[in-house]
Amino acid sequence: MSRIGKKPIAVPKGVTVKIGQDAVDIQGPKGKLTQRIPPGVSFELAEGQLRASTIGEDPELGKFHGLARSLIANGVVGVTEGFKRELDIVGVGYRAEVRGKQVVFALGYSHPVVFDVPQGIDIAIEKQTHVTVTGVDRQLVGQVAANIRSLRKPDPYKQKGVRYTGEVLKKKTGKTGA
Repeated sequence: MSRIGKKPIAVPKGVTVKIGQDAVDIQGPKGKLTQRIPPGVSFELAEGQLRASTIGEDPELGKFHGLARSLIANGVVGVTEGFKRELDIVGVGYRAEVRGKQVVFALGYSHPVVFDVPQGIDIAIEKQTHVTVTGVDRQLVGQVAANIRSLRKPDPYKQKGVRYTGEVLKKKTGKTGA
């Protein structure tokens, strides 16, 4: 049994949970999310709490027990509060702007980089250099933020590029002609 899997998930008011055969549907004020459940794990809803349990006594199911509980807990947090990742664009002339369901980046290339925003994700840009990615699915928010960062990774020499807010980069010195 997993220690994380044993913890109950508190379901706040305004959140409805429907437990299916291989997925859990979670609906709340921020949106709706369907999370698949790994085989060998089941959920039951009692007294405003969700509990995960393994089907059978196979010790190999312990890892899926904790995983399933974490995925469902992230879904509950996502539909109530949502998830957010922030990125900073650093560099002279580097900027971004939202055009409909696309974000256009100027990142020092000879052409603008167009990034299509996936469904379920909202992107806000403040001061042309601060990008905020929000959504209800934690995995999708993190993946979109990573994809945006990969458009121009931070340079270790000049410190230019797209980086997470608060990310500390180790600056390299370059060659010294002595």
